[in-house]
Formats: sequence, structure tokens, C-alpha cells
Amino acid sequence: MDTFRKRAYHLKLVYSDQYDLNLGNHVFPSIKYRLIKETLLRDRIAGPEDFVEPAAAADEDVALVHHREYIRKLQAGKLSYLEILRLEIPYSPELVRAVWRSAGGSILAGRLAIEDAAAVNVGGGFHHAYPDHGEGFCVLNDIAIAIRRLQKDKIIERAMTVDCDVHQGNGTAAIFAGDHSVFTLSIHQENNYPYPKPPSTLDINLRDGVEDAEYLGELEKGLESALGEFHPDLISYVAGADPYRDDQLGGLRVSLEGLERRDRLVFEKARSKKIPIAVTLAGGYARRVEDTIQIHTNTIRVAKEFAK
Repeated sequence: MDTFRKRAYHLKLVYSDQYDLNLGNHVFPSIKYRLIKETLLRDRIAGPEDFVEPAAAADEDVALVHHREYIRKLQAGKLSYLEILRLEIPYSPELVRAVWRSAGGSILAGRLAIEDAAAVNVGGGFHHAYPDHGEGFCVLNDIAIAIRRLQKDKIIERAMTVDCDVHQGNGTAAIFAGDHSVFTLSIHQENNYPYPKPPSTLDINLRDGVEDAEYLGELEKGLESALGEFHPDLISYVAGADPYRDDQLGGLRVSLEGLERRDRLVFEKARSKKIPIAVTLAGGYARRVEDTIQIHTNTIRVAKEFAK
């Protein structure tokens, strides 16, 4: 069935109050998920009926990507000091609950995108997590878990990740290395975390200080190249807010308007090829949390336009 002929659906937003990672005073403002929902409702970008509550991912879903020993240690609170240090966020039962729920949210967003042409997980995008460990604020790789579950259920055969976080999607690249059913595209600041960067199918390595025109030009070239050689059944769009020029952990200089144009470009390319798109929000560490919320809210507003 051609989902692009039946655009009577409204955009579904996958969200849970349990997405908060329980980080307290941390550079990762994990309260942003609740603030995004409140902003969407306040500004009438979305109504209560647009939000869908996900179930937590089943352990069997998580095990499609992650080693069972890592899963056991997470659930039992048995991570070593060095493993927690590598996460760069405090371990807690609430953290484990949040990442399992967020992985379930990305699975659901993928299913809904296949049905409705687009869907958003108001969370997720934890692209630094590897099969046997987490790092860089990422515990489980919900992007990979969702793709593997959709493949297992034969809902999709081929997927493409379009990762626009300022940091390269190293975990995702490593998980899908050598897998010709998944094309990984990452556009990121070269001189930034992570080190080393395992190769994606296509890495767009940007110099420090890149502004709107160069960023958008490089992204467009990358998308045209990727979609010229690979036609996926689903695009997983990792819509990080941290290429923003006032981000604390980024070194690019993309404006609020530039990031909105980025979102529009990704959706336009997906729509032109009739490819469903599932969005996760990933990182965002602006000095003013209000800017991070605006960037994520703009992404959802653009997604809503393309879901009509």
C-alpha cells in the first residue's frame, strides 16, 4: 500500500513521561521531553489526541542489538565504575526504565511511520550505544533496536539512518558495519566526540564553525548521493539539535532557521522518493534550554506539515 496516497492521517507523536533520564543538574537536559510536549500543546502545534504512549521494549527486542550480559548488568545495577564513567551520566533504576521505554518508543514510531508516512518519537536517538556498552549519554541504541525489530517482523527489509546530530553516530555505524540492508549516513563536526569514529556508509565530516549555507549544501549532496544508490523502506532521521551555533557541546554555527531548513530538506528528500520517515530527537545542549526546545519543536512542526 502506498502510504503517500493516503495522507489523511495526522502526525503521531510517541511520548512517555518516563522518558526523563533522571539526570538532575546535568548538561543533558532530560526534562526537555516533558517541556517539548508542554510547548507543543501550549502553541497548539499538537493536541492531546496526537500523543501515543509506547510500551517499554521487550528484552528480546533489546537483545536483537545488545549483548545479553550487558542487558543483565544494566537491569541488575551491576555496571562497573568504568562502565558508568563511560556513560557520562549517573546510573539509576529510573535511567534503565527510561531507555527501555525510549527504545519501545522508537519501535512504535517506526511502525507508525510505515502506516502514516511519518511519525516522531519525542525522545530516542541514542546513537553512541554499542552492543556491549553505552557511552556519551547513550545506554541503549534505540535506533538500531527499532530497525532490527521492524526487519525481524518483515515490516521493512532495508533502512537508512540520516544522523544530523553534531556528533558522529559511532554506535550505529559499528552495529550496522558490513550490513548491506542498512545504509548509515552521518553529518557531523569532525573535530568533536567521538574518538575514534568507526566509518558509516557515508560520513560527512564538517570543519569547525560551519554555518547554514555550507551545512545545508553538504547535507543535500549527501542525501542525493545516498538516495541515488540505496532505496530504503524507512528513513530513521536522527534530528539532533546540537549543530546549533550556541550549543555547549558543539562547534558548528547553524542558526535556528538553518536547522528548520535542515528538517525541511530531509523531509522533502524522503517525500520525493516516497520513503516513510521516523524521527528521533537525539542531542541538544544549548546554553538556553528554551533554544533546544524550540529546535525540537520546529522539527515536529515541519514533520506535521509533511504528514498531511
